[in-house]
Amino acid sequence: MLFVLCCNQLQAQKVGLVFSGGGAKGLAHIGTLKALEENHIPIDYITGTSMGGIVGAMYAAGYSPAQIEKIATSDEFQNWVNGKYTSDYTYFFEKNAPNASMLTAKVAIDTGFHFSFRSNLINDIPLNFAFLELFSQASAVSKDNFDNLFVPFRCMVADVLSQKSITVSKGSLAEAVRATMTVPIIYRPIKLDGKYVFDGGLYNNFPVDVMERDFKPDYVIGANVSSKTYNEYPKNNDDRLMNRFLVFMFLSKSDSTMVGKNGVYIQPELANYSITNFSPVEDLIKKGYDATMADMEKIKALISRRVSDEDLAKRREKFNKKKPDFRFSNITVSGVNEQQKRYVERLFKSDKETFNLQDIKRGYYKLVADQTFETIYPKIVYEPATDNYTFEVVAQPKKSFKLDLGGNISTRPISNVFLGAQYNYLNRKAYTFGTSFYSGRFYESVQLSGRIDYPTKLPLFLGAELTYNHWNYYNTSQIFIENPQPIYIDQSDRKIDITMGVPLNYNTKIVLHSAFINNNDRYSPNNSFSAGDLLDQTIFNGFKGSLNLEKSSLNRKQYATRGQSFLLSFNFTTGRENYNPGNIFRNTVPPNTIKSSTNLRQWIGIKLTQENYFFHYKKYTLGYLIEGVISNQPLFNNYYSTLLASPAFYPLQDSRSLFLDKFRASTYAAGGIKNIYSLRKNLDFRLEGYLFLPHKEYELNNLQDAAYAKAITKLRYAGTAGLVYQTPVGPVSFSYNLYNDAIKRNGVLLHIGYLIYNKRSIE
Repeated sequence: MLFVLCCNQLQAQKVGLVFSGGGAKGLAHIGTLKALEENHIPIDYITGTSMGGIVGAMYAAGYSPAQIEKIATSDEFQNWVNGKYTSDYTYFFEKNAPNASMLTAKVAIDTGFHFSFRSNLINDIPLNFAFLELFSQASAVSKDNFDNLFVPFRCMVADVLSQKSITVSKGSLAEAVRATMTVPIIYRPIKLDGKYVFDGGLYNNFPVDVMERDFKPDYVIGANVSSKTYNEYPKNNDDRLMNRFLVFMFLSKSDSTMVGKNGVYIQPELANYSITNFSPVEDLIKKGYDATMADMEKIKALISRRVSDEDLAKRREKFNKKKPDFRFSNITVSGVNEQQKRYVERLFKSDKETFNLQDIKRGYYKLVADQTFETIYPKIVYEPATDNYTFEVVAQPKKSFKLDLGGNISTRPISNVFLGAQYNYLNRKAYTFGTSFYSGRFYESVQLSGRIDYPTKLPLFLGAELTYNHWNYYNTSQIFIENPQPIYIDQSDRKIDITMGVPLNYNTKIVLHSAFINNNDRYSPNNSFSAGDLLDQTIFNGFKGSLNLEKSSLNRKQYATRGQSFLLSFNFTTGRENYNPGNIFRNTVPPNTIKSSTNLRQWIGIKLTQENYFFHYKKYTLGYLIEGVISNQPLFNNYYSTLLASPAFYPLQDSRSLFLDKFRASTYAAGGIKNIYSLRKNLDFRLEGYLFLPHKEYELNNLQDAAYAKAITKLRYAGTAGLVYQTPVGPVSFSYNLYNDAIKRNGVLLHIGYLIYNKRSIE
């Protein structure tokens, strides 16, 4: 009887595991789980806060420590915590052409015409859906009761209005986890049981008291990854400490005495790690594992009960087999009027009776790509009667302006300022209106745009753009080695572009352009220009139609390191070239030798461009850029008017700010290799080299006539080597650039911001 009593007592031992919050440091909890399972220590209950709540919830939802580690070390996890999502779901169809914007702010206008600004928080779009993927099936098994999970679970949230800590024990597990990590200022709060709640670490960062109150375990293992309370007040010059003031908001109740005499307190050594840096996942997991193993003898001495690997695996498998497959039979939308509701529902429309998770995910990212919505909260609800799920969307459309500020600061005279504004409105269709301005010594531009999106079975958009560009190459003719006698070139172009587009998939779209163009080029026919001279002028008025197949999954709009872009364009151009000579040749040729002229010009062309980063090994990335143009574009009146109207290859980051004579031709093939080595996070060394092979290079004949050189006899090169640092608002680049052009062009370039411009009218 004594033996049976002792066995029952051992069997009755219950162990509670408590995880603290601590931002990225909370990844160390995964190491604690690994160590406990490897040593067959039972885990009967879990409570957690913030990142501790996320790791604890994953374990409670039936994920093994190995599975949790695999998720945490994946690229997708880094996308979630950094507010990014993979290229498969960026929905390129909804994207506008890239611009030089560095900072964005939204201004919402209510019915009383009050303005409210919303700062840029971390994008929670991918995180919200990731939690639904991870936890909705476990919620279905438990019937939204956290006691029925694989391991009974509690997490903490904070109601800042009542200044209370709230224990979450039921409801959607995904929503509870999303709520427990809602750091103020960083993430938007979500509504839980009618209350807007934030990170539970505000009032209870180490919920041992909740463990004891709700579960009454025999033993408690507490893992705390937040900083301990400081014995001395930080000194005034301790900038590093004071810059992390948010850490001190989450130190509530995190001391070692809370676990009691029947407990083990684990404190990994994480002083050298940041709460905001999620990159060193493996290191953080190892720190948690090592700290737990250091206390393992104490844990084993305290807790006699063991759980075998076989029993644990069987129990986990039994729980996971109960999870209903992701099959959706219904989509509900709230927070919008009836017309807006139809718009949203059509984004998910399918001929199939049910949807799978990928269908829902694609529809969700279609929706969030529409900038009309201020907030979008997704939810997955299981319906036992049908054994299917319902996908619920709470959307809050707002009539809002998006304001953009950007440009670049450069060591060459190509600096400019970019300003942009966009207005979005949603009814049965989505309307977008925008304007943008570039202003600088080299480049000026104004663009007005409008777009209507139709949520038909095959999504369709109609758009219009009015663009004015002005380029003054004369002001940028000095690079590093001075060109003492530059050619004066001043280009202006105007374009009215009517567009229609449809998507092929989430990275690809087909766009039809119909553009009316007016180009005004002023230039000196040689390098003898001086103040007071009258420049030659070529005016081209015409029409350009093009059909483009476009694809893009690049991770950055400049200096990309992942993804690819592709463009295949078929175009037709027709118009009249009007040439008016200046007086540069007044002392060279007899009067009236060079006369005004008008000529009809027509041509067709095909252009293919692909940029692809296809090979990644540790810190090294290899990519390429290829481009080809085939065209029967005729020679214009003279050499420079022909060059100015011809297709051009822009291999380097500053190529558009240079007039490169020998990188222009009506038909050419070009390409190059991009070598990228990551020196540290956000700092890359780039070494790039390119070749340009025109079918027939242009040559200057007589005073100013254009002629063709022999076919395939000229080969030009360009290259760059430099450092690029990606700041939160844009790149900082320091590079040495080299061009094999008419005059050897090379120089050092430092720029902050984006060297991005609107396309020329004939591109």
